[in-house]
Amino acid sequence: MEVLGDSCFQSAIYRSSGAGRIGWFALGASLLALYGLLVNLPQWDFGKLLGVYVVFFFVAAQVIAKVRFNQPVTLPVRVGGALIVAGGLVMSLWKS
Repeated sequence: MEVLGDSCFQSAIYRSSGAGRIGWFALGASLLALYGLLVNLPQWDFGKLLGVYVVFFFVAAQVIAKVRFNQPVTLPVRVGGALIVAGGLVMSLWKS
């Protein structure tokens, strides 16, 4: 929801005007507010939650960038993304 909300703002700023722009801003703000509410309702370990969240945010951002904006996933993004995903796996699977 956060990535979609951000992409709505991107569409409002760079790809629309008039009523369409207002609609994209409203949709983006609604998605971001709903995301903020849903992610904070459960009482999760905040540090771990946000650490693993970065992995999902990265993956979703790459999918949205490709599908909505036709932006390629470059080699540096893939390598950096692999490190992000590896970090998420360590945080999720490491038993202390």
